[in-house]
Amino acid sequence: MDNLMLDGGFADPVMQAQQGFRALMDALANPGTLQDLALDLTPPAPLTPELAAVLLTLCDHDTGVWLEPDLATEAVTGWLRFHIGSPLNVAPEQAQFAVLRDSNALKLKHFSPGTDIYPDRSTTIIVAVAALSGGDALVLKGPGIEHSVEISPLGLPEDFLDQWAENRAQFPRGVDLLLVADGAVIGLPRTTRIIGKDA
Repeated sequence: MDNLMLDGGFADPVMQAQQGFRALMDALANPGTLQDLALDLTPPAPLTPELAAVLLTLCDHDTGVWLEPDLATEAVTGWLRFHIGSPLNVAPEQAQFAVLRDSNALKLKHFSPGTDIYPDRSTTIIVAVAALSGGDALVLKGPGIEHSVEISPLGLPEDFLDQWAENRAQFPRGVDLLLVADGAVIGLPRTTRIIGKDA
């Protein structure tokens, strides 16, 4: 196997995976807060370090992963198979994790919301956005938020608020979202209410 497919993973897999796991759990437990990711890795393009960090932290050989078609290059799939061993490019509605580099292509309804009996069988969607600030202001409310939190990720689709309202209405079913950029992550669990700042 080409060394380019092997190099560039976590230098200290145990320690860095633990750091990444804490960051991701904190992001979902405290929606809207910025959490640093362990980014001492260099995955093959077009997979970003942030997307790679989440996958290396959360996935293993039992984890079904759907990759956006533009991400599913030979170099990326070879690198991920070596580092996490996950089945790649399972159907979107069967994926435990879905990975998108083009945030404008995000369609929450294409992924599994779980079931009423097993809501934990839903998809967690990991989305690379252009930036975690600089976009339209969004106000978050709900569990894990004392009053409200404001975020402004750049690059979400125009109908994101409608998509999210539909997703949240399915509770306890629904997808969870991880937005990544700039070496950090913001978590948006299905329980979070998201409205436009001027709504």
